[in-house]
Amino acid sequence: MRKKKLHIGSRRTQRQLRVGELIRRTLADILTRQESHDPDLNRFSITVGEVRMSSDLKIATIYVLPLGGNDAQNALELLNENRHDLRRIVNKKTTLKFSPDLRFKLDETFDLMDNTRRLFESETVQRDIKN
Repeated sequence: MRKKKLHIGSRRTQRQLRVGELIRRTLADILTRQESHDPDLNRFSITVGEVRMSSDLKIATIYVLPLGGNDAQNALELLNENRHDLRRIVNKKTTLKFSPDLRFKLDETFDLMDNTRRLFESETVQRDIKN
């Protein structure tokens, strides 16, 4: 009898990546075309940065950020309020056997990139790079 190896960290299978990308593209298209029934949500231009699927593909964690990062918390609340409607639309537009539960989180990678850019522009780092 073979024992299953436990994977430590965030190793994702090819299937998780493929389903996550399918949901990301579909959801980005839905939000771009303003197909939600909520006019408050439709006034936001939202970027869908990444979708991470749970190992059983039942939960999709979606990392989003409104254009310019303005009023991000309000946009996040509206997305979570409309997640059942968005799930229904995603299910209609994809060929997935089961539609995962959608969970929205703010995408903080843009802030990390800005911090890294600022760090590289500092005088001490520039001095170290030149030496």
